[in-house]
Amino acid sequence: MIARTVIRRGLRLLALALAVVLALGGLLAAALRIQFTGAPAAWAKSTGNDALWLGHAWVDGRRTEQDVQKLAVRLRTTGIKDVYVHSGPFEWDGRLDPAKYPNAGNFVQWMRKHLPGIRISAWLGQAVKNGLDLDDAASRANVLAGVAAIMKQGYDGIHYNFEPIGDDDAEFLDLLDRTRQHTRLLSTSTPQIEPFFGMRLTARAVLGHDKYWSEGYFRQVVDRVDQVAIMTYDSFTPSQSLYGGYVARQARLALDLVPDSKALYIGAPAYHDHGVPWLDQAESVAMAAEGARLALSDHGRRERFGLALYVDFAATEEDWREYMLRWR
Repeated sequence: MIARTVIRRGLRLLALALAVVLALGGLLAAALRIQFTGAPAAWAKSTGNDALWLGHAWVDGRRTEQDVQKLAVRLRTTGIKDVYVHSGPFEWDGRLDPAKYPNAGNFVQWMRKHLPGIRISAWLGQAVKNGLDLDDAASRANVLAGVAAIMKQGYDGIHYNFEPIGDDDAEFLDLLDRTRQHTRLLSTSTPQIEPFFGMRLTARAVLGHDKYWSEGYFRQVVDRVDQVAIMTYDSFTPSQSLYGGYVARQARLALDLVPDSKALYIGAPAYHDHGVPWLDQAESVAMAAEGARLALSDHGRRERFGLALYVDFAATEEDWREYMLRWR
């Protein structure tokens, strides 16, 4: 009898917990859907301050000047002003092997010739969970030595992408501060900003690391860089409208946190291998553009605001069409 009572109580508690989770999920979905209502202003679109992540083939010898010429034909009709070309990654101890970017100097020269108005940054990073330890001073020193060396290839700047960086990571802030001695243009990819109160701690408990940054830490990072690109994909939203609302929420938060003097990029998913089928359907360049336009319409005109397309080698003609029609 006692065992049955315990089982019944356990089942009731489980049902209650499930009901609470479903209710909270419903509230979150409703909040995101509200973010995606209304019509964006006609002026809310690209101001010619967009960005594109480029894959490693551009600097390891697989791409030629003819490939850069083809890229130039594509990009001249867009608003892309910055490219982040993958030039790493760092080793586990922070070293950057020059053998990973043997064609970087040529690539930069070809870009200067065929796309002289575009800034070129070395996209550098590594996994920092069970990988590169940025808490280690020697590793950070190695990273900085690699940055100093690669800047000699003629890059305009450095673009960091370390994942996952936890909220309030002081060592990452130190790395940003010390990178300034090597480059005048500094940018970084960032996790998403905590969309609603309590979501950061909840996600951290489930994932074992921070998926979101607090507004306070995001602002500290912004203070140290010239550009931030928020990776607004892998949102786990199950539909296009919810993803559009999610992007709008991220963009609204960021527009209030990033001063006009700095560039703010909203990451747009130009790739189709999320690993979860419904994310491939829900997340798109079109929905990212629509969410960004809604946020910009509410915020007001801003010059240094754009989309950052991820990533050139996975982008389809449909992705480019959506960018041109929905954002450009």
